[in-house]
Amino acid sequence: MNSAKAFDIPKALVWDAYLDVKRKAGGPGVDGQSMEEFEDDLTNQLYKIWNRMSSGSYVAPPVLRVEIPKADGGVRQLGIPTIGDRIAQAVVKRYLEPLVEPSFHEDSYGYRPGRSALDALAKTRQRCWRDDWVLDLDIRQFFDTLDHTLVMRAVRQFTSCKWVLLYIERWLRADVQGQDGTRQRRRTGTPQGGVISPLLANIFLHFGFDQWMKANYPTIHFERYADDIVVHCRSRKQLEWIKVKLERQLTRYKLSLHPEKTRSVYCKDSRRTGDWPCQSFDFLGYTFRPRSARNRWGKFFVSFSPAISRNASRALRQSVRREWRLPACTHLSLNDVARRRNPIIAGWINYYGRFCRSALHAVLNHINLALVRWAMRKFKRLYRRRTRAEAWLKAVARRDRGLFVHWQYQGWMTGAV
Repeated sequence: MNSAKAFDIPKALVWDAYLDVKRKAGGPGVDGQSMEEFEDDLTNQLYKIWNRMSSGSYVAPPVLRVEIPKADGGVRQLGIPTIGDRIAQAVVKRYLEPLVEPSFHEDSYGYRPGRSALDALAKTRQRCWRDDWVLDLDIRQFFDTLDHTLVMRAVRQFTSCKWVLLYIERWLRADVQGQDGTRQRRRTGTPQGGVISPLLANIFLHFGFDQWMKANYPTIHFERYADDIVVHCRSRKQLEWIKVKLERQLTRYKLSLHPEKTRSVYCKDSRRTGDWPCQSFDFLGYTFRPRSARNRWGKFFVSFSPAISRNASRALRQSVRREWRLPACTHLSLNDVARRRNPIIAGWINYYGRFCRSALHAVLNHINLALVRWAMRKFKRLYRRRTRAEAWLKAVARRDRGLFVHWQYQGWMTGAV
């Protein structure tokens, strides 16, 4: 250990943390510094982070408040740290995560290595087929209301490392700065958008929910992705009973359920003859509800299964319209457009097309419509001639089905059977 430093933090840990942050990209914080600007003086920037963290003098700068519109008409407040602060948080995350990960519950999926939202969705689908009822939990303002004392008590269950505890506490108390420059002191919560926040949320709910369920109700299964939780019940009576227990447990952790967004859902299908007003719920961008399906013998039946949610579909279409702005990209060739957009389209198909891919066609058709409008602006012979532009695009798709990744899933577009 360097005798001149209060804490022994390896420089390699800071370098690896920088690589983690660089891979995930993200915008600037309150200092306005981008990753490119940070890298202009990379060696000195990383040394400064290491030196201050090792000496105990690192102070968390304010996080930038950014408001993101929500589907229900409200806003989600994100707290964006600076590039340097993200790297410092990633240093602590890299140290702490291997200590906590082996203890986490098998049905906790959010922000964990080797686990994904698709894993959670697959398990949810399987259990909805088995159990008749779902309690769709919504914890009111979870990230904004986390009690700092309880968070630190939970973290201390896993480590006594002084510098880890010191900096987590400083991040929890860091000011929030609005885009107009005004600052607000934070007394509860951890900012969504911080590198360390998802791990702190998992640690908190590990004790507040996961372990409590495992110890007291091991036969009642659930899936949790950060603060999004689905609980499976065999009967309505069991659902109402566990809901009361959960409300009391969350109160002990200074949390509460949202009374309007927490819902009791009946998983209606061909085998279930009961009825209930609510027969659907949203989870991780998918809507679970009764859907027509075909069995191995070709007969139709009703299955309670997931497909892309209406809100997620709308968000993807808005992204194509507002962010891609293809009609304004007439300086690009069709190959250039495909090269730029194919990674995004493939990501959408890989995630939202995993279950009931046909429900994604509204989004894929919207991409084709944007390409038609691009062609109408690009080529004079197609200007204001939508029918001709559509025919032109289909002809291109027949000649080169692999040009856009979504065309291989649209036989009507390419003429494939």
